Amino acid sequence: MTEYPDEDLLDQFRNESTRNMAFNLIVRKYQRRVYWHIRRLVVDHDDADDVTQNTFIKAWKGLDGFKQDSQLFTWLYRIATNESFSFLKQKKANLNIPLDDVSYAIAISKQDDNYFTGDEIQKKLQMAILTLPEKQRIVFNMKYFDEMKYEEMSRVLDTSVGALKASYHIAVKKIEAFVTKGQEKG
Repeated sequence: MTEYPDEDLLDQFRNESTRNMAFNLIVRKYQRRVYWHIRRLVVDHDDADDVTQNTFIKAWKGLDGFKQDSQLFTWLYRIATNESFSFLKQKKANLNIPLDDVSYAIAISKQDDNYFTGDEIQKKLQMAILTLPEKQRIVFNMKYFDEMKYEEMSRVLDTSVGALKASYHIAVKKIEAFVTKGQEKG
């Protein structure tokens, strides 16, 4: 499949006769990356599918107003992040537990998830990540898994680069402590 530059896709989207085709191409181009970003935040596959769908619905509705002052993926990432946070807040209200415990509770209930094929080290890393506060978790995921630069993360999260670097550093230390503590027990 030919991958079109974002500018071409946006031009096609603005043309009523090619709008649907252009949006389908945008979804194909970014769906996998958006899904995995969301999946690392909400943990459960079915929930991630739902949040991904909501993300692209919001993108469809807002794409006419997209000013291109950031990359298209950065804009989609921000929508996905906000949708994930909204989902987790709703889950928190339904489960009546603190927000930082929601993902961890979901992870515990999904340890035998058929969609997760990682080894024990990967599972331990995921459990460690899920113990992080929301902001640290998302910063760690963006930097470690998505290899996003701090400047781009700053645009997505509307936070200073310095604050992001500090959050990432603290997250790494907490993950190291979690993994080390687990090794001492085992």
